[in-house]
Amino acid sequence: MATAITVETAHGEGQGIHEGHGHAGHPPPSAGVDSRKLLMWLFLTSDTMFFGTLIATYMMYRDRSIQLLTPPYPNDIFDIPYTSVSAFVLLMSSLTMVLALASIQRGNYRGLRIWLAATALLGGIFVGGQVFEFTTFAHEGLTLSSNVFGSSFYVLTGFHGAHVTIGVLWLVALLVVSLRGGLPKEKAMSVEIAGLYWHFVDIVWIIIFTFVYLVPYPNPVKEATEAAPAAFLHLVSLGQQMLAALPF
Repeated sequence: MATAITVETAHGEGQGIHEGHGHAGHPPPSAGVDSRKLLMWLFLTSDTMFFGTLIATYMMYRDRSIQLLTPPYPNDIFDIPYTSVSAFVLLMSSLTMVLALASIQRGNYRGLRIWLAATALLGGIFVGGQVFEFTTFAHEGLTLSSNVFGSSFYVLTGFHGAHVTIGVLWLVALLVVSLRGGLPKEKAMSVEIAGLYWHFVDIVWIIIFTFVYLVPYPNPVKEATEAAPAAFLHLVSLGQQMLAALPF
């Protein structure tokens, strides 16, 4: 009987070892996507539709002021080289944001602070350049109420500028928290989420810059020349109708 008990015990231990060995090769199930990251993706999805609506509205009315001959016109006020430099500055900030995330993931806190500060600085330069551009346009007569082009232009680019400003404040807040020692390597997700938002505003600006500044606008002089004969013919037609209505 003692022998049977010993054999049964050994068999049970062997089965336990076998089961443990069977589970050792399978890692624990993944916890899934971080809830904060998921919420950010949902927000960016809704923001994409919002900007899509603004861009579509702008494209619908971008030529209306030229068609109605209500200056100032885009070709008269846009400074493409200046805006190109501003766009380049914002795009470079995406690179510094990537370097900031890579730094905290490696535990390089000094690098994290340097690249966060650089990203916030580049974003601030972009916003400052946009304010200067808006001021220049206003002095040249383009305001929010000057014509349809001005309204759609300021709404679209102004909302994007507001997004960049929020991103700069977010980065400055992360920098302050890091300087106080509250952003260890384990909290790299906070930087990654901020990076998602920052890359989003950069991509949106590429689209806005292309459609607003790079897509050619019609020539107002040509539009006026083409519109004049049509207006003349319309007046002639009205005159003929009036003559036909006379009682003689």
